[in-house]
Amino acid sequence: MASSDIQVKELEKRASGQAFELILGPPPKEAVPEFPLSPPKKKDLSLEEIQRKLEAAEERLMASSDIQVKELEKRASGQAFELILGPPPKEAVPEFPLSPPKKKDLSLEEIQRKLEAAEERRKSHEAEVLKQLAEKREHEKEVLQKAIEENNNFSKMAEEKLTHKMEANKENREAQMAAKLERLREKDKH
Repeated sequence: MASSDIQVKELEKRASGQAFELILGPPPKEAVPEFPLSPPKKKDLSLEEIQRKLEAAEERLMASSDIQVKELEKRASGQAFELILGPPPKEAVPEFPLSPPKKKDLSLEEIQRKLEAAEERRKSHEAEVLKQLAEKREHEKEVLQKAIEENNNFSKMAEEKLTHKMEANKENREAQMAAKLERLREKDKH
């Protein structure tokens, strides 16, 4: 049967488990088996015996898998069943121990060895922290020294520019005064 012929509808949850509704579509014409015209050679079973055997097989299946099947009303699109799944079996739920596993007893030598290893790790970590701190302080000193040098360079350049401007202004003023004096002399001559 093609998957498009089966519809699954989830029903409301129940205390006994989750419920689904399966709606099976009608079988395609080519899937309907043709029965032979001659009767089977084995013992002929009546319709009631076949129905009884099918029901017994369904009961065995339901008892072993905790699934309940309820047949719903027939629909134009096919037969509908309601499957009710039971709770998971106890074997599926892992059991956890109530207390933690017992630790083995440690000898005095093992305890001493572990204490020495812990002390070595502590010293190593402390040395690493001190090394990083020294590197950080060295970097801070370098940054501070560079900032002082840049500040000094800026001050020197600013002072040189100011001195140069003052000299240029002085020369311009002297040139302007000389030009004015020269013009006054020229006027006095005339």
